[in-house]
Formats: sequence, C-alpha cells, structure tokens
Amino acid sequence: MVSSLLTLPSTFSRLNLLPKSSILIPFTYEALNSLKSHKQQRLRPLNHPLLYFPSSFNSSATHFSTSRNPVSSKSFDDDLVVLGIETSCDDTAAAIVRGNGEILSQVVSSQADLLARYGGVAPKMAEEAHSQVIDQVVQDTLDKAGLTGKELSAVAVTIGPGLSLCLRVGVQKARRVAGNFNLPIISVHHMEAHALVARLIEKELQFPFLALLISGGHNLLVLAHDLGHYTQLGTTIDDAIGEAFDKTAKWLGLDMRKSGGPAVEQLAQEGDAESVRFSIPMKQHKDCNFSYAGLKTQVKLAIASRNIDAKVPLLCASSQDRSSRADIAASFQRVAVLHLEERCERAVEWALKIEPSIKQLVVSGGVASNQYVRARLDQVVKKYSLQLVCPPPNLCTDNGVMVAWTGIENFRVGRYDPPPPANDPDDFMYDLRPRWPLGEEYAEGRSESRFLRSARVHPSLTSIVQASLQQQ
Repeated sequence: MVSSLLTLPSTFSRLNLLPKSSILIPFTYEALNSLKSHKQQRLRPLNHPLLYFPSSFNSSATHFSTSRNPVSSKSFDDDLVVLGIETSCDDTAAAIVRGNGEILSQVVSSQADLLARYGGVAPKMAEEAHSQVIDQVVQDTLDKAGLTGKELSAVAVTIGPGLSLCLRVGVQKARRVAGNFNLPIISVHHMEAHALVARLIEKELQFPFLALLISGGHNLLVLAHDLGHYTQLGTTIDDAIGEAFDKTAKWLGLDMRKSGGPAVEQLAQEGDAESVRFSIPMKQHKDCNFSYAGLKTQVKLAIASRNIDAKVPLLCASSQDRSSRADIAASFQRVAVLHLEERCERAVEWALKIEPSIKQLVVSGGVASNQYVRARLDQVVKKYSLQLVCPPPNLCTDNGVMVAWTGIENFRVGRYDPPPPANDPDDFMYDLRPRWPLGEEYAEGRSESRFLRSARVHPSLTSIVQASLQQQ
C-alpha cells in the first residue's frame, strides 16, 4: 500500500487519498491523536513531501470500508476541530467547526463598500482588502470559539476556483497557521464546499444527490455520486446568474452594498413580472447549460428604452420611474429563474437515469438565498417527488463554515497534506487553481453552443481523485 502511494505522479500528490469510503475508526482516531501531538514522529517520504502518514500507520492493521458513508464515532467527531478559511472572491471568511457539525464560530468581513464603489469585484482591490483583514478575521474566529491554534486538529482552505490574487491571501494565511501549530492542511474546492455544506445542515442527506450551485461567478449542475466524485450535467457558457443580477442592480441604480441579488429581489416585489417580455435563454438547446449574457443585453435595452438614469438613486426616483424599475426587476427575475427551472427539470431527468436512488436537489451558492428562486425550484422537485435542500442564507454566500466542513469530510477519508513549514520561502509557488472544474462533463450535456475557455484550466477534482484511487 505504502509503496504504491509513493509512486503517485506529482499531479495527484496534493491529495493524500485512501479508498473513497473511509478508514475504520481505530486508525482514524489514533491518527488524529498523533496529529495533535507535537512530539510524535512523522514519516515524510522525501520524494513526495505532500504525502502524510501518521506515526501509527501500519498497513497490516489498517482496514478500509467499502461503504458509501464514512464510518464515524462520537468521540472522534467531538475531538476533530477544523479551521476553515475562504478568500476566493470578495468576502474574507473563517470559521471553526467540530467533526460532529457543531459550528463553534464564524466571521465574515464583507467588501460591500468596494462592490458599491466599483459596481462589482475589482480583483486587485479585493486582494488588498483581504490582506488588510485576514489576520484579524482568523484571530476573531479563534477568540469567538474560545480556542487557540494549538487546540485545532487541521486547517482547511479554498485553493480554487476563484480569483488568483484573492485565493493567494487565504492560502498564505492557512499555511502560516498550519505551520506555526504543526497542523495538517486540507485543500478545498470552492464549489464542492457549496454542495457539501448542505450535509452539515441536513443530516439525512446522503450520496448520491443532485446539486445546483448558483453564484456571481458560477452556474453549475452536478450529480454528486460520492465525496470527490461528480458528474457535470451543465454549466454556464458565458455569464452566471449572479452576474446578471448584479449588473441589473447596477443599471437600475440600486444599492449595491448588500450585493445586487438582494436589491433586485426586494424591488421585484413591487413590480409586474409580466410587464416586460424578455425571452428565455437557450430555449432551442436541449441540454443543461446556462447563458445569461443575452438576458443582460435585453435588460440593458429595456432600461435604455424607458430612459432610466442609474445615476439617480432609487430613493430619489419619481413614482413612475420607480414603478418602471420595479417592473424590469420583476420581469428579469422571472425569466432568469425560468431558465434555471427548465435546466433543472432536464437535469433531474438525466440524474435519475444515472443514479435512480437520488432523493434530493441541493441548491446552494449566493443566489440560493433568493426566496423566489427557492420557491420556484421547490415546485420543480415536487414534480419528481424529490426534496429541495437549501442551506440557510448565511451559509449560501461564501463562508468559512462550508470550507471547514468540507475539510472535515475530506480529512475523515485521508485527504490532507502534512504540516507546512512555519515560513514559506519568498519564491514559494502556491498551489492555486483559479479555473478548476468540479466534475467530468456528462456526454449528453455537451452543447455545440458552449464557449469553453480552456486555457490554464486545471484537471477536474473528480479526475484527480479517480486517477489517484486507481494508482492504489
């Protein structure tokens, strides 16, 4: 077993993979204790420093389960304490979560003022904002939990997808904490974290399940077969729904300090959703991919035709002007969500053919906070006798809890790196994956209309995990 792991190609060395299910608790709990002891010896193969084996490792005494669901014990779950750090875009977030799902603390530093100033995310400005607050956010997270770094079991951090400049801030901080306290570090896929946080909230949620992940930068329909094993049924060919909400809010002159989505949702409640006849995107394409660029153009033209001046704040608008803005907001929201509904219906049908046992559709990501989105998608899943699972709004937007929990799920099955050095050299190359697919594309889901920017795309999480398992 050890010899086969040592021959893993460097592409897969970041994931210290054991079989996809779980390690029996006698090994896992002993491994956890050895990780928390600073005096234990660690075996670090010189040719693969990213592979970690606890000092208690004994291949002849270790047994692996073939069950889909990790074997766990209350004592193990209670002792496991993971710090999660998230800086993939415009919020600096951290949280501490126990293995049993108890959220000990969470802190989020918003960049709402920057969003309002620039009308969206400005990567360099976002990086500087992360750098200014990351130390305080992590310290506040520890203080609120009543813990010190010595009492942590591991550190989890988002390494992609996201903005490279922003990802770097979180990864650097995570490595400093892990290095200073001799803790293992867990690399987290941002979109997997959005999907898996639902398992923290809904204890009955088991693999397989269908997930719709919707945010400012992502529209993704995936079939979650198992931890680290996903099939991509559909994605965006241009803009994501969150981007469309943000631009609509900006063009309508709405307050962007709480992001565009909530602003549009609130104004839409005053409008007539049938008043502006926007066309539903991609009606002629019978796949599960998304496109919002055309709808954005329609909205912009509608705003121009009504002579709406975005420089005039909504609070200062005349009654007629406000009514026009509300009608556009409501009409846009209706069509944007109709596009989601149509794609989700097809995805449910495909997913049931692949995995007939699925019982839930998980909807997560920032746009999943929208109550209109939830209500409409709940009607979709009821047609197929499925359950809609949505995390609470504060766990839909980017947060540290989802990162910590995903770290816990991966730690349980042996996917983590050894403690990094206390100080990385100046020329250290950080493992950042700004464009990192979650799963492999479903054959029927490929669309001729799809515009895929393939340059510098990292191999998918699923392909890395599956290839690594085959090496064992």
